[in-house]
Amino acid sequence: MTVLVTGVAGFIGMHVAEALLARGDQVIGLDNLNSYYDPALKAARLARLEGRAGFVFVKADVSDRDAMNSLAEAHPEITGVVHLAAQAGVRYSLEDPYSYVQSNVMGQVVLVEAMRRLPRLNHFVYASSSSVYGANKKVPFSVDDRADSPLSVYAATKKADELLLHAYCHLYRLPATGLRFFTVYGPWGRPDMAPYLFTSAVFDGRPLKLFNQGKMHRDFTYIDDIVAGVIAALDHPPADDGARPPHRVYNLGNSRSEPLRDFLAAIEAAVGRAAIVELHDMQPGDVVETFADISATTRDLGYEPKVAIGEGIPRFVDWYRAYKAAR
Repeated sequence: MTVLVTGVAGFIGMHVAEALLARGDQVIGLDNLNSYYDPALKAARLARLEGRAGFVFVKADVSDRDAMNSLAEAHPEITGVVHLAAQAGVRYSLEDPYSYVQSNVMGQVVLVEAMRRLPRLNHFVYASSSSVYGANKKVPFSVDDRADSPLSVYAATKKADELLLHAYCHLYRLPATGLRFFTVYGPWGRPDMAPYLFTSAVFDGRPLKLFNQGKMHRDFTYIDDIVAGVIAALDHPPADDGARPPHRVYNLGNSRSEPLRDFLAAIEAAVGRAAIVELHDMQPGDVVETFADISATTRDLGYEPKVAIGEGIPRFVDWYRAYKAAR
C-alpha cells in the first residue's frame, strides 16, 4: 500500500507512519509544521521518519488547494489516506476559532476533494474526537448516541468533519471511516495535554492545575492501542451495499474511565515525587467525563486495547525523562 498520512509530524501521525513503514507500506507524510506547540518536538518526531526506506515528506497545509491538487497529481499511486492533520485543543479553540474552521473544516474539504479523484484510492480514514459527544450524560459514549450538542468550537469542527464525509461518501461512494479518539497519551505526546503537562510540572516541582476541583474522569488511551485501531480501520474499508453511504464512525478508547487523580497518582509514582496541586473551577468547553463504548470497534475491526495506565504511564515518564535530558 501507499498511504498518505497527514499530520505526520504530530503525536499520532508519527506513530502511525512508523507502524506502516514497519510492515512494508510506502508512506507519504504531510505536515505544515506549525507553531501551535514547540516545533522542536515536531522536528524531532519527523527526524525519526526521514531517511527511512519508503518514506517521503511533503511540507504543506491541507487547506491549501493548489498544494493538495499538486500532491494528488504527483502521487496517483496513493491507495489509502490517514488524515490526522488538524488544529487540536479544546481550550485554544476559544481563543482562535478561525484557525479551527480553516484547518479542520476547510482542510477536510480540500483534502477529500483532491484525494477522491485518485484512481487507486480505496479508503479515506480521518480523525474525529470524543469531544463530539459534548453534553451527553449517558456513559459510556456509544457511536449510536446523538452527538449534536458540542461544547467547544473544536468539537463542532470535528462533528462537521463527520457530516461532510457522510455527504462525500453518499455522493461519490468513497469508502471512509471516522475515528473518535479518546485522550491519547504515550511517548512523543503533545505538550498541551494533561499527561505531558502533569509530568512536566511534577518533574520541575511546579504547581499543576486540576479543573472542576479535580473531579474529572477520562478514558486515557495508550498510543500503541490507538495505532493498532487506526491501522485496523485502514485495512477494513466499509463495504458499499448500495443502501447507505460507505461511511462508518468508531470510538478508539481504552474503555475505562479513570479518575483524574488516579492518573496523576500514577505519574507521581513513576516520577517519584509528589505533585503540587491547585484546584480550579470547570473551564468553558470542557466535560466532566469521557468513556468509550468500543463494542462496535471490537466487533468490526477486532480492536482490543491492551495497555492500562499502570503500564502506560511509566513508559511515558521514561520517555519524558530521556527527552528532557537530551534537550
